[in-house]
Amino acid sequence: MKRMWAICSKELQLYFFNPTSYFAIAVYVLLSSIMFYVSFVVYQPSIIDYRLILGDTIFMLLIVIPLLTMRLMSEEFRQGTDELLLTSPVTATEIVLGKYLASLGLLIVLILCNMVYPLTMSFFGKLDITLLLLSVLGVFLLGAAMMAIGLFASSLSQHQMVSAVIGFVILLTLWLMDSFASGATGSSLQQWLAPFSLSGRLNNMIKGVLHGPDLLYYITLAALFLVLSIQIVERKRWR
Repeated sequence: MKRMWAICSKELQLYFFNPTSYFAIAVYVLLSSIMFYVSFVVYQPSIIDYRLILGDTIFMLLIVIPLLTMRLMSEEFRQGTDELLLTSPVTATEIVLGKYLASLGLLIVLILCNMVYPLTMSFFGKLDITLLLLSVLGVFLLGAAMMAIGLFASSLSQHQMVSAVIGFVILLTLWLMDSFASGATGSSLQQWLAPFSLSGRLNNMIKGVLHGPDLLYYITLAALFLVLSIQIVERKRWR
């Protein structure tokens, strides 16, 4: 456990000393601010609802998360420091979980940056706190699953941009499952594809409904890609 937290601490420090992290966060904040200005200031909606801008901001996670996770494992492979890790007493599980916890720390930073918008809205009217909290929980679970996928993509290549592209493709495919399902001609195929939609599973929480299968989906998806990442790191240890 101590070794896992040591890796997590090291990765968090690298995040905040890496210009790529600041670039990704700056892009996220800039674009989400523009969308907030357009949705809330320009159009001046008649209701005060955080969900007015939520859809736009979570879509940007598709771009930001691959950039934030692309270096987690690929940088170790490129610099050869993975050999030091793999020959040390630390296990593959501790390596992967330590890096994953660091990515969750950065995800929390992104969510906190996003909390400026509902805070601003609250000055103009009353927000539904239950909807707000469930929406934030949904974004965190969505982001946690996406971070696990990005970490898995990072373990597939020593080239950061290749890892980012792989992560983006996997995330985009899962994100568009709803579109694939609606375009499917057979009803059975549509019923099979729809539950795997990365964005579709967020709908209930955005509506204020805490649905067990939705929680299980995000947790299972994150666990699946973490296990795959552990298996890849373990294979490299025995080569």
